[in-house]
Amino acid sequence: MSLAVQIRQHGGPEELQVVDVTVGNPGPGEVRIRHHAIGLNFIDVYHRTGLYPLTMPATIGMEGAGVIEAVGEGVTHLQVGDRAAYASNPPGAYCEVRVMPAKCVCKLPDAISFETGAAMMLKGLTAQYLLKKTRPVEGLEPGDFVLFHAAAGGVGLIASQWAKALGLQLIGTAGSDAKCQLALANGAAHAINYQQEDFAARVKEITGGKGVKVVYDSVGKDTWDKSLECLRPFGLMASFGNASGPVPPFAPGSLGAKGSLYVTRQTLFTHIATREATQTMADDLFAVVASGQVKIHIDQRYPLAEVQQAHRDLEARKTTGCTILTL
Repeated sequence: MSLAVQIRQHGGPEELQVVDVTVGNPGPGEVRIRHHAIGLNFIDVYHRTGLYPLTMPATIGMEGAGVIEAVGEGVTHLQVGDRAAYASNPPGAYCEVRVMPAKCVCKLPDAISFETGAAMMLKGLTAQYLLKKTRPVEGLEPGDFVLFHAAAGGVGLIASQWAKALGLQLIGTAGSDAKCQLALANGAAHAINYQQEDFAARVKEITGGKGVKVVYDSVGKDTWDKSLECLRPFGLMASFGNASGPVPPFAPGSLGAKGSLYVTRQTLFTHIATREATQTMADDLFAVVASGQVKIHIDQRYPLAEVQQAHRDLEARKTTGCTILTL
């Protein structure tokens, strides 16, 4: 038996209930992992509310770290007793023990703790594919400006540090002066409090009127229009989330009028669709964390039983950095 957090219908945090579930043995291509820590991410809110619908009853959660208890047929990269971490479909991480596909589960280096592993996999792999693989047509070179919304969040703090290591000038936005200072302390070259300033006007000022080559946006509806104004000709609008709601329909012709812009909607799970791609990205993440160039900030910890409060705080923008559920 294992404790797990399930929902029986889409809705608010009150739908998250801790229940007992039976966990079996892994089948071919699967492993059973006993969690030591679980990551909390905004995609968990999308699953809970039904923005990304799930079949009921559902256990949510996309990220965790722990020890491999059993290995199914055909799994060769993991063994019983291995320390491991993952960001992976299908949802189901909010639990003590689970059986899951092995292809996105990676051995966790001894130098990285379970809590850090649980906090960094989804956010860190997201930062990796954004900065390394989601690039404007003209490329990114040291000294180039990029705009990153929610720069004091889990992905944002990792991206700010990683961008600095790559020589990029990251302009971060956040919703308070304290969060702006946090982004600056973690490598952002500039930080804009969007509650007090017009971020599009400020970006133009910072870049001498040129704009940025790429905007990385997980906010969605509230930042979309002004983000397009921040781009230089041939710039890339890279959407990877909808924290404020989905982006409404827009006329493709507007992209031409604003400078022949490019638009893409990215998801992590396309990038980690294969075992090989997952391991390559994870190795890159492990290396930059082990080097000290990127530090993982775990600013909130909640016992699994307090998962409802964790979701309330996340949705209310009360969190910074990474958040984990503890066992």
